Amino acid sequence: MITEIDMVLSPKEASDEKYYKPILAQKLKMNPDKITGIQILRKSIDARRRNVKINLRFRIAVNEPLQKEDKQEFNYSDVSAQKRVIVIGAGPAGLFAALRLIELGYKPIVLERGKCVEDRKKDLGILYKTRKVNVDSNFAFGEGGAGTFSDGKLYTRSKKRGNLKRILQILHHHGAQNEILYDAHPHIGTDVLPKVIMQIRKTILQSGGEVHFSAKVKDLIIKNNRVVGVCMQDGLERHGEAVILATGHSARDVYRNLNNSGVELEAKSFAMGVRIEHPQKLIDQIQYHNPQGRGSYLPAASYSFVQQVEGRGVYSFCMCPGGVIVPAATNDNQQVVNGMSASNRNTAFANSGMAVEIRVEDLKAYAGYGVFAGLKFQEELEEIAFNEGGRNLTAPAQRMLDFVKEQKSESLPKTSYRPGVISSPMHQWLPELIRFRLQEGFRIFGQKSKGFLTNDALILGIESRTSSPVRIPRDPDTLQHIRIEGLFPCGEGAGYAGGIVSAAMDGELSAEAVNRYKNQFGMK
Repeated sequence: MITEIDMVLSPKEASDEKYYKPILAQKLKMNPDKITGIQILRKSIDARRRNVKINLRFRIAVNEPLQKEDKQEFNYSDVSAQKRVIVIGAGPAGLFAALRLIELGYKPIVLERGKCVEDRKKDLGILYKTRKVNVDSNFAFGEGGAGTFSDGKLYTRSKKRGNLKRILQILHHHGAQNEILYDAHPHIGTDVLPKVIMQIRKTILQSGGEVHFSAKVKDLIIKNNRVVGVCMQDGLERHGEAVILATGHSARDVYRNLNNSGVELEAKSFAMGVRIEHPQKLIDQIQYHNPQGRGSYLPAASYSFVQQVEGRGVYSFCMCPGGVIVPAATNDNQQVVNGMSASNRNTAFANSGMAVEIRVEDLKAYAGYGVFAGLKFQEELEEIAFNEGGRNLTAPAQRMLDFVKEQKSESLPKTSYRPGVISSPMHQWLPELIRFRLQEGFRIFGQKSKGFLTNDALILGIESRTSSPVRIPRDPDTLQHIRIEGLFPCGEGAGYAGGIVSAAMDGELSAEAVNRYKNQFGMK
């Protein structure tokens, strides 16, 4: 017999099969020995009250083997002799596009400006040691994209854009933990995700696809309004049946090169702000309504805030419980921060981005830059933060309550940010459209969660790479660029995703769009 049961358990009861198996047996009115297999299908934490509960759905086998329903195999056959499709970028959009192309019978040629995960790790070590940014191998550029070193959070609200379950299954197939298949807010962890990325590369190569690193695309080759290949920085040309453009939101030179080539771009809304860091114990106390914190059986607590302030959204994002803050600049004259967590989320700090929505009409002073107004706004603020931080990756910082009260912090608390912080009056140099909305947002968040607004928390600048200020317009039906045939912009950099999972889904959709395009093109 196979049956499913919903249960509400205490954190301890939910922590191990030795605790919940007898409870399930009691529910089924049978001896525990008759239960021959248990699979967790769903798991979520209900922390609305002090008595925290865990909601679970179990799949249970009685007197027969349990076949795990989420175990799925994928058909990555040999495509070495098949038609070639160029994929620019090896972030989640590019990698999942490549995997889907293989399933559809195409040979993906993945071109990544940065380095493989193994070499990228070495460059990050050098970054911390020298305080010098490698412009093509850093926390934003390289195999796996920015998500490789930002916790591997897999939660998305964009579930209608694609098959979420399938994305999680593919990640699991390539080595991600079982928990991502059932946790309400799954994450892989920055210690595990690089291994998953390497396995995805292995699948692509074993199937006859190609993955090239330090392979920077300089321009598109367009003939008769149709893209037929790309020109590399080293002068070589690569040709293919179509081009999937999945370069990520930090590849600003790509936007400028596209614009120079006559590829139509458009400005879009984006968000900027700061990264905020609290002691993890404080967040545990607030979120679990317990002065003792999370105890032995609960994970490091997270939070999510959103508030409208004078017509613009102020919100938390990329929340990293038990995490660290990292330098995410892609050039030497920038100061940019981001956050990440390992799979066990076990540091003493909790950090999150705190961003303010910025619309095109908010940047009238930058109108002269046309479609690049938002990009210019980002760059200027990153340079200000760079100068405020001391020009060596040291981050300008301010205590949270001091920022709200508009007073410089005389001292700063401990931080996970390894390059260090320097006290800066961020309330003075942050643009007003960001400053006053963050201040009001912090006040409201502090009212919603008592203790959140505190000088024990630190804000660091600047969190500027939340999303792209530029979109590469595409036809909503064919997913091709609106004017250039065979060009398929996708993912965060093209303006159609916001995170690992949504980017991966968009990559798959783009691969399927290529297949439809080639089938139609072949009939002409």
